[in-house]
Amino acid sequence: MTQLRTVQVLGGGSAGSSSHVRSLASGLVARGVRVTVCAPAELDRLYDYLGAGAHFVPLPRLGDPATVTALRNACIGADVVHAHGLQASVRAALALSAPCGGRASAGSVSDGTAFGGPAPGGPASGGGRTPLVTTWHSRNHLDGARGGVQRLLERRTVRAASVVLGTSSELVDRARRRGARDARLAPVTVPAARGPVCLHDGKARAELGAVDRPLLMAVGALERGRGYGTLLDAARSWRDLDPQPLLVIAGEGRERAALQRRITAEGLAVRLIGRRDDVAELLAAADVAVLPSRREARSLLAQEALRLGVPLVATAVGGVPELVGDAAELVPYGDAAALAGAVRGLLEDADRRMDLAAAGRVQAGTWPTEDETVAHVLSVYDELAGR
Repeated sequence: MTQLRTVQVLGGGSAGSSSHVRSLASGLVARGVRVTVCAPAELDRLYDYLGAGAHFVPLPRLGDPATVTALRNACIGADVVHAHGLQASVRAALALSAPCGGRASAGSVSDGTAFGGPAPGGPASGGGRTPLVTTWHSRNHLDGARGGVQRLLERRTVRAASVVLGTSSELVDRARRRGARDARLAPVTVPAARGPVCLHDGKARAELGAVDRPLLMAVGALERGRGYGTLLDAARSWRDLDPQPLLVIAGEGRERAALQRRITAEGLAVRLIGRRDDVAELLAAADVAVLPSRREARSLLAQEALRLGVPLVATAVGGVPELVGDAAELVPYGDAAALAGAVRGLLEDADRRMDLAAAGRVQAGTWPTEDETVAHVLSVYDELAGR
């Protein structure tokens, strides 16, 4: 039997999808699969796909017409192409449906007019169409005209895909509503932190400025829809606690300046520490983890917190309830009073924190392992490649 070859495609590259592709590439290579990762160059510097044994093809920036040509060339001879996220799925569908030597304009990539349903004559050897698998890792929410374009692209990409994998039941249902012919649940487990992680590490707490006060930790891009405005509202209500807890937010994004202005103006006990590569260590030092997002599927923060035994307060949105079960305190999105009350209740109840820590580790044990995740994806590839 010939060696299976797959191309993994990333667009913007969220932390969840990028780390999943790193884990997937490593596991597939270990099973004798030839893997090519096509992604923006900076993602290889962050996730080291070459170090996983994959071939790496840097893609031009989003909107550059050369992207589709580069991707099409990379897919020549592939048995299966696997795109992660909407941007990557648009690019991959265009690359697989465009005629040989064809180029898609930047405008056609953004509005979806350059591709329709599955087309024959893709880059697979023998003139047959290369199967496209697309994974939906999260659910974006856009309003107005941008929301209409997003829905159009979702419909076009799921109809171009042989199989759509959703990391939560909500995403599978959404793909089916958009017209997916074959949508399946494929939970993705974030790779566990490498090496020992010390809970309530005094050194980490000292660095963050929380030696003699409770430490709350949130992680994620500083973007709209992440719920940080609500989180700051909650932080304002904690000022009467003695000692006052310190809220630390790790991440970067367009909302950083606005958030910092508010933190300064209101004198909030909140620190923005930017992007960090030691999130697991910082999270392990926290008394409570907080996830205030509007949209989540299989949140990296939720997975890390439960696995480490850090009590979690999260919004009951998307795939979060399915992911955490009874092992977290869930509150409505945008409800600052409920969020503040849940955190306050945990800080005042050590027994409840211990119960959630134990329940979190049990819940984490129900998630698929990295090895099981790779085996599941490979079974889909074998099915599509007729192996």
